Amino acid sequence: MALFNFGKKREEKKTPAPACSCGCPTSETEKITNDCCPEAKDGICCIKVLGAGCKSCHELYENAKQAVSDMRLSVEVEYITDMQKVMEYGVMSMPALVVNEKVVSMGKVLKAADVVALLHKLGF
Repeated sequence: MALFNFGKKREEKKTPAPACSCGCPTSETEKITNDCCPEAKDGICCIKVLGAGCKSCHELYENAKQAVSDMRLSVEVEYITDMQKVMEYGVMSMPALVVNEKVVSMGKVLKAADVVALLHKLGF
């Protein structure tokens, strides 16, 4: 005799990916800053540019690096072109800017000054 469980959905538990190397969890309910990150300067533990490798995506990457330099932050800007990883962020238009594992801009090529303004607006 076989038992089937029709009508009930199987629950999947997803473990959030760490926001940084210290293993901070990320979720939609958390603030953009992670105070637990000892390596984070001014609350920023990672900045990423998501893109397909096109001119616009590369331009945002360069502008983000310039903004980090202008703000004198010791945070490395990572450029992610792996589409599997990009899709994990739920980004539908590129380029996208990610701060502490939260998408803060997508579909726009921000100038360095715009990135600085956005980081200040986020409280950094």
